[in-house]
Amino acid sequence: MQEQAGKLFGDDPVVLPVGGPLYLQLKRWIEDAIKRGAINPGDALPSERDLATRADVSRVTVRKAVQHLVQEGVLVQRHGSGTFVAPQTPRVEQSLSQLTSFTEDMARRGMAVRAEWLDRGLYTPSPEETVILGLTSGERVARIARLRLNDETPLAIERASLSSSVLPDPDMIGDSLYLHLDKSGTRPVRAIQRIRAANIAEADAHLLQVPVGSAGLHIERISYLATGRVIEFTRSIYRGDTYDFVAELRLDAAPGGQK
Repeated sequence: MQEQAGKLFGDDPVVLPVGGPLYLQLKRWIEDAIKRGAINPGDALPSERDLATRADVSRVTVRKAVQHLVQEGVLVQRHGSGTFVAPQTPRVEQSLSQLTSFTEDMARRGMAVRAEWLDRGLYTPSPEETVILGLTSGERVARIARLRLNDETPLAIERASLSSSVLPDPDMIGDSLYLHLDKSGTRPVRAIQRIRAANIAEADAHLLQVPVGSAGLHIERISYLATGRVIEFTRSIYRGDTYDFVAELRLDAAPGGQK
């Protein structure tokens, strides 16, 4: 622990970044220390007492800063061992301008991805599914849920709902839902996605191997056929520390050529 304290503090006095509550200043200082390589993934953080003394803050301030970093997945706490810098996970960029399946998107990046089935079957639809998918009375809904992984790192949980008339046997799906829909001519051609920040709940956190309450991205997608019919309703939760969503924005030329 003394060695880690030396790596983190060095010979220079601790100067916290200015602005905001003390615990946020200390949080930013620890994050910067990790970014600049003063401490690395797997390294132990100095004790609460050492941090408080060297940064000239209270132990309550240290505790609060560390708790926030644990919730964000930057640090991990091991009972009886201490607090450590979390292992780095590969970040994945996904375009928001193309409608592709997860499998196709990752294959283009040369990434070894796989899925673990969490659920697939036919169910009585919820009121929300009935309205969004435009189901008729008595029609069932096909639900599929998968855990998406890159090698052994969980990336996302996808839960899709489709009319049973479109997907009468969910067990027939292979690696890609969209490739399966392609065969029957029911692959969507456009979609509307809504993305919001979310704290990952306990059950999903366990599947994604992150602390409960970690930062995540909740994505809701409604996909359409060329006819305008809704074909798919998907709700996904992505780990916030593994995904970057990228969109290309263009400025349309104003009348007269002005921009």
